[in-house]
Amino acid sequence: MDKNTAPAALRARMGALSGGLGITINTLLAAAKIALGAVTGALSVLADGMNNLTDCGSNVVSLIGLKMSEKPADKEHPFGHRRAETIAALVIALIVLVVAAELAIESVQKIFAPEESEFSWALVAVLGAAVAAKLFLFAFNRYWGRRLDAETLRATATDSISDAVATTAVLLSLIISRYTGFDLDGYMGAAVAVFIAFSGGSILKEAVSHLLGTAPDAQVLRAIEARVRAFEGVHGLHDLTVHSYGQDKLYATVHVEVDANMPLMAAHDLADAIERQFAEESNILLTVHIDPLVLDDPKVNRLREETERAVRGIDPSLRIHDFRLVGGETHANLVFDVAAPFECALSDAQICARIKDAVARMGDHFGAVVTVDRQNLD
Repeated sequence: MDKNTAPAALRARMGALSGGLGITINTLLAAAKIALGAVTGALSVLADGMNNLTDCGSNVVSLIGLKMSEKPADKEHPFGHRRAETIAALVIALIVLVVAAELAIESVQKIFAPEESEFSWALVAVLGAAVAAKLFLFAFNRYWGRRLDAETLRATATDSISDAVATTAVLLSLIISRYTGFDLDGYMGAAVAVFIAFSGGSILKEAVSHLLGTAPDAQVLRAIEARVRAFEGVHGLHDLTVHSYGQDKLYATVHVEVDANMPLMAAHDLADAIERQFAEESNILLTVHIDPLVLDDPKVNRLREETERAVRGIDPSLRIHDFRLVGGETHANLVFDVAAPFECALSDAQICARIKDAVARMGDHFGAVVTVDRQNLD
């Protein structure tokens, strides 16, 4: 909720530093591994070097993504460019998966047509240094990725730890093959390919999930609700929706319940005050819709309470809002919305049917007009 959680300048600076470190380290590792792998004939080492080479491309993509994400909103992109980070993470995931597929094909070919490779202590030293370098990149990107909530840095951290594990496996296979005489190069290459593919799949899943739109964090929802309820004159709220366009680009809408007798100008001022406080003190641009509640009619209050009990009897997770009584003495409709969590096993039609039956039992002249809203309810 803090508006200054991750200043844009800091995000840009750490993103550039991460990309620069990654490009430098991966270029050096790729050159050393490819050269030694070609000389010794170790396919797993050569493939690991090619993986480092593609990591350079991933670092470039990460740099571009972070740079684009800092662009301000414009006519074509009124919500800013923060989702460029997600696009960059998606590209990184695809690069990782392509590398995994190529490595798997080459490894299987070597299993069925083995070629003798030459052991070299220089190669062991290079691989050991590569593991240390990748662990450093992992720790660096994970720390700043979490602190800045930077998706591309988190994806780079995942890629780095995957590389560290893969290189460790290659190193162990060389040593084991050296002292047992059994060539593990092809088998270890295949195992590394599977591990890399798993890491790429994890990055891809997270990126696609963010592009589709993920549910807001429960802590954010609770913080918004608490802040809105703190305003005098607010009797409740519902239909809270949060859209994320990046770590510091949250847009939200909420329906705020007030006394129906509140003057129109006072209700408008209340909505303005809530929106202004969020804009000035948080990273959330909130839009408030005012819903009037009839609080001084004993009959309406009694029917609302009876309806709430009936709805909770159907499923304790269901909540009602926007309750109105429409009609006269001979026939009346109870008109209201029902907020249902996505986890509720009942379908919308089943919820409506059961509520209508429950309302009918409250009196022969009562009907129900129900609208079901699927929401994340905390």
